[in-house]
Amino acid sequence: MAVRVRRESSAGYTMISVQRHFLVASDFDQTLSFNDSGLVLSELLGAQGFQEKVEGLARSNLVQQGGELAYLIRHDPEFRGVRREHLVETGRRVRLRHNIPALVEFLNRGLEGVRFSFFVISAAPREVIQSALAGIVDPTHVFGTELDYDEITGEVRSIRRVPAGYGKVAVLEELEARLGIAPDRTIYIGDGSSDVHVMLHVNNRSGFTIAVSENTQLARIARRTILSDDAFSVTVPILEDVLGRGVGEIRTLFESNGLTLAQWDKARTDRVTVGDTRVQADEPDRPRLALADEDEAVA
Repeated sequence: MAVRVRRESSAGYTMISVQRHFLVASDFDQTLSFNDSGLVLSELLGAQGFQEKVEGLARSNLVQQGGELAYLIRHDPEFRGVRREHLVETGRRVRLRHNIPALVEFLNRGLEGVRFSFFVISAAPREVIQSALAGIVDPTHVFGTELDYDEITGEVRSIRRVPAGYGKVAVLEELEARLGIAPDRTIYIGDGSSDVHVMLHVNNRSGFTIAVSENTQLARIARRTILSDDAFSVTVPILEDVLGRGVGEIRTLFESNGLTLAQWDKARTDRVTVGDTRVQADEPDRPRLALADEDEAVA
């Protein structure tokens, strides 16, 4: 609903509609896509053991979570020959979630009294994201890892910026300042551990966070978790929790965008791990019971 402001004039009071402006920022890998762009690039190059290398870097804490691919491109022999054309081709091969165009069109159009500005913030190489979302998302609305290329060989020469960990927070704050959007009108959508830092930041400033995976660490932080193969599903918590729309209104909005909200199951999930009460003497620290509660919405 638009905010009505009264302004006194010689003719009396006039009513002015003021739009609420929201910043909607989304991760890319496994949030707007089904697979990890680093894995797609490794398959394109014929590089082996990508997942094992990423897990090894994560265990070593050598790089911020999400920045593993950028590190491999600069330091791993199998990735050192990466050129811009490899990244563009990787983007073409990434399998996207359904109805991203419908989501972006809806956000660009907005609602009565509500305006959205949509951006993608990811540690994936910018060229990969721009190629994958070509014709869907304005390239200037994509923030990914920025690379410099050698003018002679075309290979990656250096890394300018990696929006991973606190890097995502920095981009988010830059966008808020540029657009004049208050922190409590920032909405962030992510899927994994690399989104924890930015989600905590958004939550601490009264923004809204949405997880789109069953990552248990993220589910405890995000305001809402929504599980779906369809990118348009993230509009459900935005409409319901942020804008206060009812179920009937949400179904109508889906239909007005040529879609049907075929299934919407809200579930409270208790994840329980039970240990043996007969703890052995040599296992004094064995856990007996772990219980975690999560609220999920499956669309």
